[in-house]
Amino acid sequence: MNLKNISSSDLKDSGFMYTLSLINGKYKMIILYCLIEFNIVRFNEIKRYINSISYKTLSLTLKELETDGLVNRKEYPQIPPKVEYSLTERGKSLISILDAMCSWGEQNKC
Repeated sequence: MNLKNISSSDLKDSGFMYTLSLINGKYKMIILYCLIEFNIVRFNEIKRYINSISYKTLSLTLKELETDGLVNRKEYPQIPPKVEYSLTERGKSLISILDAMCSWGEQNKC
């Protein structure tokens, strides 16, 4: 039997911490949830969906999600500019995790 010793464990190198680093932030999971629910969404639609987020915070958060390979940004060359966001395949792989969180919340909310 292989017993783990907490003193020799390092949480920062775990898969848990890596996953948390990708979805950690006030609005990241809400944006991912929005993209799961509505598939392809424009910037202002996300802003309306999340009333409390500022334009700057939304822009920075979307850039972080794009850099992490979770969100795809498609820009159309037209005036006025049109930009759409959707989940990448890597982002879609988080759906089961977020669904499990939703289920847990529904079962345990007071």
